[in-house]
Amino acid sequence: MNNAIELQVNGEGHTCLPQTTLPQLLVQMGLNPRLLAVEYNGEILHRQFWDETVIKTNDRLEIVTIVGGG
Repeated sequence: MNNAIELQVNGEGHTCLPQTTLPQLLVQMGLNPRLLAVEYNGEILHRQFWDETVIKTNDRLEIVTIVGGG
């Protein structure tokens, strides 16, 4: 990828194009954003901020799947 952004997702190296938003990245990874919680650079990122969060070089994401049940 030309000018690819390098980041860490759940401790593994990953790349995306510049100007990729968090929801775009999740979809590119084959994930359903409605079923996830995301920690962004050490902080839980509330869903209301996802659309305005643009991935930057060396960002660290921890992505957790929300599991329902009881």
